[in-house]
Amino acid sequence: MNKILRKYKKVSVIGTAKSGVAAAKLFKKNGFEVFLSESAAQDKISSIFVNEIVESSIEHEFGGHSSRVFDTDLLIVSPGVPQKSEVIRIAKEKGIDIVSEVEAASWFCKGKIIAITGTNGKTTTTTLIGEIFKDAGFKTYVCGNIGRPFSEIAQETDEKSIVVLETSSFQLDNIMNFKPYISILLNITPDHLDRYDSYEKYADSKMRITENQNDGDYFVFNYDDELVKKSSSNNIKAKRSAFSMSPEIKEKFDSGAYVDNFDLIYFYYMGEENIIDTQKLIIKGQHNVYNTMASVISARIFGIEKEYIKKTVENFRGVEHRLEFIRELKGVKFYNDSKATNVNSVWYALRGFSEPLVLILGGRDKGNDYSQIEKEVKENVKYIVAIGESKNKVYDFFKEILPVKIAESLEDAVDKAVSNASAGEVVLLSPACASFDMFDNYEHRGKEFKKIVNSL
Repeated sequence: MNKILRKYKKVSVIGTAKSGVAAAKLFKKNGFEVFLSESAAQDKISSIFVNEIVESSIEHEFGGHSSRVFDTDLLIVSPGVPQKSEVIRIAKEKGIDIVSEVEAASWFCKGKIIAITGTNGKTTTTTLIGEIFKDAGFKTYVCGNIGRPFSEIAQETDEKSIVVLETSSFQLDNIMNFKPYISILLNITPDHLDRYDSYEKYADSKMRITENQNDGDYFVFNYDDELVKKSSSNNIKAKRSAFSMSPEIKEKFDSGAYVDNFDLIYFYYMGEENIIDTQKLIIKGQHNVYNTMASVISARIFGIEKEYIKKTVENFRGVEHRLEFIRELKGVKFYNDSKATNVNSVWYALRGFSEPLVLILGGRDKGNDYSQIEKEVKENVKYIVAIGESKNKVYDFFKEILPVKIAESLEDAVDKAVSNASAGEVVLLSPACASFDMFDNYEHRGKEFKKIVNSL
């Protein structure tokens, strides 16, 4: 047993989403006294999770956190639990150790971890790295914020396993000993300012991914992102490997990747390798070139040959809900970008199209500053349909710039978008907002959008 685990006998888990239930089951299976607590009422919880809790004989409560939560040695919190919540405040006052599900699961993991964070591109990069390693014959697990929780697979790993882990700032807030072999920081742009006091504190959370690394580990980062560049100059013990759109990067670091006349070049102490012509990538947009560079560096650190990397990258079609092509109808193309839950994601999306766009924008606002995409909207968008809680904010900001209509539902938004789109144009759902005002999550929103579009 990991020496950290010997400190604890009782474990309380806060939150019954996928990661919380998986963590509770993992600790229960390993002989700990587990208590699972959820603030929402039982009828608001997925029956799948409720059944798992009952079948695993995990002691639990719904509809609020009782004092029983604090009769514990360790508190594991789900990503959805804010740092300023009452339950965390009380636990801190009582001196209880508080960790994220990612931290707790890492205590059971024997494999090497490649952890990916950043405001945008995490899911695409995590998926692509996973595909490269699988295709190269590694025993690979892709988990975290994408698909399966880390706790679900941690104990399956062995010394030869590779765990490709998507990590959010919320998960990194509560790490203690979490130590990836490779940490990747893609970008830092304003997001979740409803959860953080400042942009700087949000950036600090992202940088915690390097906190426990040493000189036997690697930190892979985007040198073109000013805040990442500034943050990476801090006291980082891991070997640094950077990626950039400029060949000048090779003068600053011993290893990394850059683009030269569309060619993605990997460089290291033995020279340079031309990996792929970025014009051949199926996944479009400059942001996906960055994601690909991070993936290539990770693969080469493990010695995966160029031919394996090139083949996988050339055939990679991206991930669901991220600039996902749905269909073409009467010359109008429809794209699902429901995963764009912040303004910067929309910025990347708008720059990925040359066709005129009808943009569906809005949802639960997280402190969005729409001036960040004003230039791109003027250049690429002909019409906006505003939806969700933020529809009036979207309308008020853009109404003097271009035509904006307010929709009362997603069906209404698609109807308005279709009636204002012509052949050769694109209808794009890229909301810049969270989905919780109208849907369970961004996946639910994206699936509903696809369902509506495919029924046209």
